[in-house]
Amino acid sequence: MPKFATGVIRFKNEVYPDKKELFEKLSKGQSPEALFITCSDSRIETAMITQTDPGELFICRNAGNIVPPHTNHTGGMTASIEFAVAALEVPHIVICGHTECGAMKGAMNPEDLGGLPHVKEWLGYSRAAVDVVAEIAADDADDETRMKLLLEQNVILQLQHLKTHPSVAARLAKGNLVLHGWVYDIKTGDVEAFDEARNKFVPVETRYAKEVAKMAASTASSCAD
Repeated sequence: MPKFATGVIRFKNEVYPDKKELFEKLSKGQSPEALFITCSDSRIETAMITQTDPGELFICRNAGNIVPPHTNHTGGMTASIEFAVAALEVPHIVICGHTECGAMKGAMNPEDLGGLPHVKEWLGYSRAAVDVVAEIAADDADDETRMKLLLEQNVILQLQHLKTHPSVAARLAKGNLVLHGWVYDIKTGDVEAFDEARNKFVPVETRYAKEVAKMAASTASSCAD
């Protein structure tokens, strides 16, 4: 804890003063650009990966970046999704998986979760992704290949679950909400995004090439003015 306390003191004395105007603005309310659903894994640092400031992402984290299908049962994920989509009206939702995911290793090998009954039940929401991998993976596929497929299929499955939530379905019907599926590679720093048109994951710079170019042109135009 001394390390964390020292960090808080450094934040208060060095970081906060440089961003005082931002924090004063945030104290009046929030208007995040995206709901970002990712894993609880301590190696995932959302602000570092996306290079965002406080207030830009509404973040939900859990083991396996899972979104349970909507039911009448109220849970933390369900309530948070509803609030982000219906109250904050975020225009984007990102589900971000990652390499070396312990949750997905558990989903692939549930027999190893005997002493973790709640984890085992939670990972049942990824069972369909495991089944898909069993069907589409080549017979001679190694464990690394199967795990990569599972990371991708789990993200796709959770996107499907997300669409069962009424607030999400309503916004999708209006056309003012966009869903995104990502997989982050801890070792390389690469991020791949699901491209529905190609039905596969591609480098994020490829998936958003048009959007990035448009933003760059807009920024250049603003600077010129």
